[in-house]
Amino acid sequence: MKLYIANQNYSTWSLRAWVIFERFNLNAEVMKLSLFTPEFYQTLSEINPAAKVPALVDGDIKVWDSLAILEYVNDNYLNGAAWPTDKAQKAKARAISCEMHSGFMNVRNELPMNCRALRKITLSEGAAKEWARIDDIWSEQMAAFPNGWLFGEWSIADAMFTPVVMRAKTYNLPLSDLANQYKERVLDSQEISTWLAQAGEETDIVKEDEAGEPI
Repeated sequence: MKLYIANQNYSTWSLRAWVIFERFNLNAEVMKLSLFTPEFYQTLSEINPAAKVPALVDGDIKVWDSLAILEYVNDNYLNGAAWPTDKAQKAKARAISCEMHSGFMNVRNELPMNCRALRKITLSEGAAKEWARIDDIWSEQMAAFPNGWLFGEWSIADAMFTPVVMRAKTYNLPLSDLANQYKERVLDSQEISTWLAQAGEETDIVKEDEAGEPI
C-alpha cells in the first residue's frame, strides 16, 4: 500500500488517515508531498480526481478522503476493530465522526493545524460555539470512558478528532477538565509523538495556515 499525505505540520486530513496505519502497525509506504506545489497536484491527479490528500493506493484499488480510507482499512485489514463492538456505541462513534467530517467550519477556517507553533487567537462567536460543542463531545465520552479513548478503545472517532487536539495545543484553547483529559490522552500516545517529531523536522511555511500571533 502507498499512502499519500501532505505536510505533517499542517495537513489535518493527512493525519486522520495516517494515524490508523501507525496505530495498528500496518505496512504502508508513506509518500509525503509539499502542499500547493506542481508535484503535489501532478502526482495526486493521477490517483485522485480531486487532487487532494490523503490518497491510498492498494494494488488496483484507489481510495481518497480520510474517512473513506479509514473505513477501507478497517474493513479490509482490521476485521472491523476500529469501531466499537457495541451496536449503540458504534452508531454514536459514526455519528460524531461524520459530524467532525462535515462540520465545525469556523474552527477549521480560523484555527488551521500548525503542529510546530504556539499561537494566540481570538475566536469568533461561531468558532466559540463550535469549540463548546467539541468540549461537550469529549467531556461526555470521558465521563463514560475515564482515562480512555472516546469509546474506551481507540477507534476511527479518535482519528477524526485528533487534529482538533493539535489545534487545542497550538492555540492553548480552553477546555473543561474532562475534555482536557482527552487532549492529554491523545498527546501522550506514541503515534502522535511520532507525528509531531516528523512535523518538527519540516521547514516548509504555508503562510495561510500561520494564523494568529506567536506566543
